[in-house]
Amino acid sequence: MTMIDMLLAIALQSVDRLPPAGPMPAPDFDEASVLAPINETFRALEKQDSAALLRHVYPEGRVTAVGTLPSGATGLRLSSWTEYAARMKPGNGFKERITKPAIEMDGDIALVWAPFTIERDGKIVSCGTDHFDMVRQNDTWKIMNITFSSRTTGCPGQ
Repeated sequence: MTMIDMLLAIALQSVDRLPPAGPMPAPDFDEASVLAPINETFRALEKQDSAALLRHVYPEGRVTAVGTLPSGATGLRLSSWTEYAARMKPGNGFKERITKPAIEMDGDIALVWAPFTIERDGKIVSCGTDHFDMVRQNDTWKIMNITFSSRTTGCPGQ
């Protein structure tokens, strides 16, 4: 028996020992409750309402951006939510929307990964991917951190 014949025989024997494949179980959580603070944060950003923003985040959490922003700034930018909220100015808002969020959860932590677009004055000005670290405390989900990529060209709807 050659080495190839022996490996083939072993592989064929192993197939009989595998359990039958079945569908993945449905997630055991309420997706809407994880997304609610994200949607409320987007409303606060649109209104540039720092108090509303800080109600849905952990102030000591981080905002991390990588890429190009509509202002033309590039590279890595980071701040705490408190620092970010302090820079908000009424009338400077934008509409951020995510699509097709992927949500993973284990107990009181979750992550949300989703493509986004940002609209200003009815025009898509940037896009990328958001990654939210979510933490639930006292039955309330909040955003601990957001990390996002950003680009100003090649966005859906531009």
